[in-house]
Amino acid sequence: MTTSLATSLDALSCWKSALEPRLASFSAFLDQHGLSDATSRELVASMRRRLTGDKSKVAFVAQFSHSALELVNAILFADTGRRVLPATVGRDAECPVELRYDANQLPGLSMLPIESRQGGKTVAELQTDTRAWTHVRLQGSSPSQLAGALAEVMRTKEVSQREAQVLGCWDETDSENKPTLDGQARVEIPAWRYAVVNYPHPLLQRGLVVLCAPGLCSPGVEAELAHSALSGADATVFVLAADAAGVTASDMVIWRAYLAARASSCLVVLDGIETPHETLLTAEQKKVRRERLRQAAAQALKLSEDRVFGLSAREALMARVEGDVLALQRSRVPDLEGALGSLLLQQCTVLQAEICDSTRQLRALAERRFGEQRRQVDGQLLDLQGLRGKSRAKMHAMLQRLDVEEADFEQCTAKLQALRLVHSRMVKELLFGLMTDRLHKEAAKMRQVCFSLLRLGAKKFFSAMCARLRESLSTAQARAEEIHAMLDGSFARLNAEFGFGLAVEHEPDLTRYMNELRLIEHNYEQYFGLKQALRLAQPRFRDEFCSMLVSRLVVVFEAAHANLESWNRATSQHLESRLRARMLGFKRRREALERAHSVRSDLERRMGEIEAQDATLQQSLSHAGELVEDLLEHAQIDPATEDALADTRRGERDTEQPAPADSDQARERAVA
Repeated sequence: MTTSLATSLDALSCWKSALEPRLASFSAFLDQHGLSDATSRELVASMRRRLTGDKSKVAFVAQFSHSALELVNAILFADTGRRVLPATVGRDAECPVELRYDANQLPGLSMLPIESRQGGKTVAELQTDTRAWTHVRLQGSSPSQLAGALAEVMRTKEVSQREAQVLGCWDETDSENKPTLDGQARVEIPAWRYAVVNYPHPLLQRGLVVLCAPGLCSPGVEAELAHSALSGADATVFVLAADAAGVTASDMVIWRAYLAARASSCLVVLDGIETPHETLLTAEQKKVRRERLRQAAAQALKLSEDRVFGLSAREALMARVEGDVLALQRSRVPDLEGALGSLLLQQCTVLQAEICDSTRQLRALAERRFGEQRRQVDGQLLDLQGLRGKSRAKMHAMLQRLDVEEADFEQCTAKLQALRLVHSRMVKELLFGLMTDRLHKEAAKMRQVCFSLLRLGAKKFFSAMCARLRESLSTAQARAEEIHAMLDGSFARLNAEFGFGLAVEHEPDLTRYMNELRLIEHNYEQYFGLKQALRLAQPRFRDEFCSMLVSRLVVVFEAAHANLESWNRATSQHLESRLRARMLGFKRRREALERAHSVRSDLERRMGEIEAQDATLQQSLSHAGELVEDLLEHAQIDPATEDALADTRRGERDTEQPAPADSDQARERAVA
C-alpha cells in the first residue's frame, strides 16, 4: 500500500519528535557534568534548529497556473467541499504563491506588488520589510475567506508597453511568449510579484510548505527567484497538460532551465489524462493511451516511467468532495501522493546523516573531557598513594616535582603560543581567498566584458570566471587540509611530550560549494546565448541579472567562509579548554598535596574521595555512551517504519501530551 502524503509527514514529525527528548537529555547531561563548551553548545543548537525548524517543501511547477493550482486543490483543500485556489482556465497570472503555517503569526495573506521590481531588490531581501507588502488578515481557518483572498493574487493589470518593459514583463525579442496587447497597445501583467499564505491547514501544520510556481518560461519570470525557490524544495512536481501534443517546447524550456539539474527530486504529472472525447473508449484503450503518453513524457525528459503520473486533478477534487472512493482511485492522484510522500522521506536521509555526524562529534567531545578529568583524578590518586608511610620530607619532594611539572607546562604554553601564531596566519590566508570583495571585482570585470557593445566571448569569460571561483574553493580546501595536517602533527607531539588529549576535528569538505557553483554556472550560462542577447542589451535586465548572479555567488562563498570559520573556532576553543583543564588539574593536585602535607590524618579519607570520584566519572562516561547510542539508534531509524511511529507514540504517552481537538482530528482524517 502506498504511503499517503499525510502519513509521510506524520512519520517525519514522529521521527523528529522521538529525537528531540533524547537530544535534550544528552544536552542536559553535558551541562550537569560541566562538559559543555562553545563547540558542543553550537552543535546542539544546530541539531535543535534542524529538528524543530526544518520544513518539507514541495514545489508545483507548471506553464499555466490553473494546472498546478487545481492539483494543489485536490491534495490540500478537497475536504473543504470547494475549490479554494483559483484554478479556472483563462489568462494565467504568473505570481508565485507560497502556502505555509507559522504558529507565531496570525493567519493572513501577504502580497508583494509588481512595482517592487523597480527598486532592484530581490524577494529575499524584501522578506523582512513589512512595509513593502500588502497584508490581508484571515479570520481563523475559513476556506471561503481564503478563497476570496486568493482570488486577488491572480489579479492582473493593464499598463503601457514602456512600463511593462521597465518592470521586466515585456520582451520585444520573445515573439512566442509576449503578454497580450489590447487595441491601445497596453500590456496585461501580474499585479503581484509574490504571495505568501499563512494558513492553519493540517498538512501545513505538520511542516509542509507548498509553492506554486507558474509561467517559468514567460518573459516576466524572475530567474533568480525561480532558482532560489526551487533549489530549496525537497520535492518538485512538474505539471504538464495531457491533452497537448506530448512535452511541448515551452515545457522543455522550463525543464532544462530549472528542473533537469535536480531531476532526482522531481515527479512529472500529465494532468487531464481523461479528456472528454475519451468517453467512448474502452477501459483497455484508455489504459493503452495513458501508458503511451507516460512513456513519451518519460523519454523526452529522460526520467524513469515510475516518476511520470497520468492523472486528473479535477476528477480527484470532485471525487473527494462527493466522497466517491472509486472515482478517486480512477483519478490516480493517491498514487502521486504516495510517491510524493516517499520522496519526502528519502530527502530525510540528508538530515539523518547530519544528526548522526553531530552526535558522534558530541560523543568525541564528551569522551575527551571525561578522559581529561580521569587523568587528573588518576594523577591525584597516584600522588596520594605515594604518601602512604612516607615522611614529611617525601611529601616536600613531591611538591617540588609538581613545581617542575608546572615549569614544564609553562614551556609548553610557549610552544602553544607559537603554534597559535602559525595557525592564525594560515587561517587568515585561507579565509582571505574567500572574501566577497573578490566576487565583486570579478562581477565588475564580467560587466565590462560581457555587457560591452559587441559582447564577444561573454559566455567564455563567464565560464572562466566560474572556473576561477571554483579554483578559489579548491585552494581553500587544500589549505584547510594543510592546516589540519599541521595541527594533527603538532597535537601529537604535545600529547606525547606533555600528556595532553588534544585532537583536531576533520577539516570541512568544500565539495558541495564547488558543486553549487557548477549548478549556478549551468543555470545562468543560458543567458549568454543568442536568444538572450537583446534582453541583456536592456539596462534594467542587465543590472538585475548581475545583481542576482552576484547575490547567489555571495551566498555560496559566505557559507563556505562561515564553515571554515566555525571549524577554526572549534579548534581554538578545544585548545583553550584543554589548557584550562590542565591548569585546573595542577591546581587540584597542589591543593591535595598541601592538604595531605599539613593534615596526615586526612590522607586515607582524601584517597577514598578521589577513588569515589573516579568511579563516578566511569559511571558518567558509561551513561554518556548509553545516551549517545540511544540517540544514534533512533536517528538511523527509517521514518517510514512502524518502529518510528510506535516509539513516538510511547513517548507521547509517557509525557502525557494532550490529544488534539475533535475537529482537528476529523480534519486530519479527511485530508489523509
